[in-house]
Order: sequence, then structure tokens, then C-alpha cells
Amino acid sequence: MHVWRSLDEVPADLGRTVVVIGNFDGVHLGHQHVLARAGEVAREHGLVLVAVTFDPHPMAVLRPEHAPVQLTSTSVRAELLRAAGADHVLAVPFDREMAGWSPEEFVRRVLVDTLRAAAVVVGANFRFGSRAAGDVATLRSLGESLGFTVEGLALDGGPMVWSSTYVRQCLAAGDVAGAAQALGRPYAIRGVVIRGDQRGRELGYPTANVPTDQLTAAPADGVYAGRLQRLDTGESFAAAISVGTNPTFDGVVGHRVESYVLDRTDLDLYGVEVEVCFVERLRPMEAFASVEDLVAQMDEDVRRTRIVLADSGLC
Repeated sequence: MHVWRSLDEVPADLGRTVVVIGNFDGVHLGHQHVLARAGEVAREHGLVLVAVTFDPHPMAVLRPEHAPVQLTSTSVRAELLRAAGADHVLAVPFDREMAGWSPEEFVRRVLVDTLRAAAVVVGANFRFGSRAAGDVATLRSLGESLGFTVEGLALDGGPMVWSSTYVRQCLAAGDVAGAAQALGRPYAIRGVVIRGDQRGRELGYPTANVPTDQLTAAPADGVYAGRLQRLDTGESFAAAISVGTNPTFDGVVGHRVESYVLDRTDLDLYGVEVEVCFVERLRPMEAFASVEDLVAQMDEDVRRTRIVLADSGLC
């Protein structure tokens, strides 16, 4: 798989392609539905499937004050697109110049001249071009004259909500189970473990501390059952996870995700990139009157984490 970061990086001898286009933030079940249909078309005609996404999100350029927090970085999004069936990913650099392209210019420069599209599959609400002037009907009309077919798929999901906005709303409410239903997998964040204030170790619960990225969504403050995975070795561990600022100790270290790996006090994860996966929220964040009360609650959090993960089949 190749991840191209500009139109110029796409090889001239790529051949005809099937293309999906979208922001694909989170690569939720609706996105996976589009990719599955595009994969069928690609296999039927013996073509490669290219997913076209944008970096950064167009709203971050056009209306930065209203730009949504990301569910996935571009690199993680590319991994998820590959897992969903894409052969290659084109992460188009989105800027003011591209924002001014007409629908016709976008189609000619990206789909025809660069990717030589034979077929394009998008969600039924897909919009493109300057001021979002183009829609699926526009794309289909251009395809008829320029030599590619177009399918626009309804993404209502039936009783299930297929929407990046919905996933963000779930996370903001701490509903990681709801987010997982829309994503088709538990929500996860990545980061490099840093040295914290060592209070967890002193209390018998050493944690792997990952600072939260303001550009990437984190679940609402609270305590969660989940897993921590080392990305260098692939090892995965059951974990009780705290998201917040440690209110019992005045929250002086900043907002972070702290993962206690169950039954392990010997792990040295400093400087290691990890993925923290959220399965279920156990409780909101709260301040305790004493360290003893905090430790008693942590004991209970670990007990409940074991139960949740055993029931989920993820532990």
C-alpha cells in the first residue's frame, strides 16, 4: 500500500482505478460500507482501489473556528482505510487554492488526470468543489462525459447512526460503547508514554501516561475499562484507564490519559508509542477526600474492569 501526500506523488503508470472520496474521519461503518462496495467494483474489473481523503480537514482551512476535533490522524486513517479494503490512499493537501477549484476542475485534476478513474463510489450526501457546489448528480454528469461511472450510496445505517459527528458526540458524553457501535470497533487514541508525577506508582497502581492531543478527540473525563497496546511489539494488555487531570491532587500535570495495566508493575513504557482502546465507561472523574478513599475506589475500578473486559471478549 502507498500513501501519497500530493497529486504529484501518484505514479503515472498506476493504470485505471476505482476511487472513493471523503474525509473518512474515524473510518466508521458508513465509510466501510462505501469501501466495501468500491472493493466489489474493483475486483469485478480487476482494478486497484484508491481512497482519496483530505489533509487537513477542509473546515480547518475554511472555518477553523468550527473545525471538528479529529477522530484519527492522517496516518491512522490510512491504516484503517487499508484495513477496510483500500489498495492505496491519496491524502490531498487541502488549502485555499484547492478550496477555490470548481467541481469540474477537481474532477479533471484529481479523478481524471491523476487517478484515471474508471469508477467512483461516494456517500449520497457527498459535496465537492468551491462552495460545495458539486454533488453526486454533478459528479455523475461529469463522469458520463469524462469516462467514469458513479455510485452514490445512502448512509443512513438503518437503526445505526453512521456519522463522524455522532461518534464525536458519543465521546464527548463518555459513551465509548456508542462510539464503538458506529465505528465497528472500540475507539482508540495513540501517543508516546511520558514520565508523570509517579503518584500512581506510590499508590500501587503505576500508569502509562499519554498527554491528550487537542487536535484529536478524547473521551469525556472519567474512568474506563479498556486495553493498552505497544505499537512496537504488538503486545496488548487489559487496562483500567483514567482520562482527566487528577482532581484529588489538584490536576497540576495537565490533561492526560493514564492506563494501569492490570497485574503488571514491571512494565517500562517510557518513550514507547502506545494505542489506548476504550471499551466501557466505569464512572465520571471525581475528587476524593483522602488518598485512602481514592485507593479504595481504584481497587473497585480494577475489579469492574476485569468484569467488563471478560464480558466483552476482549480480555
